[in-house]
Amino acid sequence: MTNKKIAFVTYPQSSHWVGDGFRVHNFVPSVYGLSMQEMDPFLLLDYNAKMEVPPSTVPGGVGVHPHRGFETVTIAYEGMVEHHDSTGHRGVIGRGDVQWMTAARGVLHKEYHAKEWAQRGGTFQMVQLWTNLPRKDKMSAPRYQALSNKDIPKVPLANGGGFVEVIAGSFQGIEGIAKTHSPIHLMNAKLQERAEVEFSFPAHYNTALLVVKGSIKVEEYDVPTDNLLKFENEGELFTLRALEPDTIVLVMSGEPLNEPIVAYGPFVMNSKQEVLQAFDDVNQGRFGHLED
Repeated sequence: MTNKKIAFVTYPQSSHWVGDGFRVHNFVPSVYGLSMQEMDPFLLLDYNAKMEVPPSTVPGGVGVHPHRGFETVTIAYEGMVEHHDSTGHRGVIGRGDVQWMTAARGVLHKEYHAKEWAQRGGTFQMVQLWTNLPRKDKMSAPRYQALSNKDIPKVPLANGGGFVEVIAGSFQGIEGIAKTHSPIHLMNAKLQERAEVEFSFPAHYNTALLVVKGSIKVEEYDVPTDNLLKFENEGELFTLRALEPDTIVLVMSGEPLNEPIVAYGPFVMNSKQEVLQAFDDVNQGRFGHLED
């Protein structure tokens, strides 16, 4: 096997608000030309960098909105998020937890700062990914996976250098607990200073790293907090080394579906006609009902 080549490292562009609760930097798709196709099956990467939220009796968030054709994956690093959808699924995730919602044929959804947490306020930091669904699964039944941090497998590194949390896919033979519709590896490397860890993913997988805390070195590149590193689709191996204590790196790698991607707002389908049908289905109430 050979080493992966680095395509680029990029810092976060200007932020924008999603609803009134989430201030995000959009890495995928991005102004740097990192399109949905180039990161398929990862369609979107919204990064809510660390921020302070003042106490409030009215939790900030996003009101009722539809989704069809993909999955939303929310990873909590700081703070707490509450979720509710039209299929009756609801839950709260806090530090280290993951919320994996398969919208599939359609749900109405809302998400907001958890009520009790909002009353206290505090530090907030999250990632939301949209992962594509294969054509055959886009109109399947919605599904919700609440992944508590205590249940996410953790693979310790040598000499107390930290560990790798395996959310999906596998690392050193340990399987993640998330069920996916296509091959996806998603994990958090939580490392102490000078700790090194090697990863291996197939060359044709789209692979990237997001430094959530601390900083790392990959080959000759120093990658600081809040920066994203994208690999070329060459080689399989790479090693990252933590340059600071308590470094956290989100590692994502997935096999591209190589199917047409037609995205408009909250819908990601394979054709324009399917997107138009999604709008019609929402307007006709076929996504169910959810109070704002």
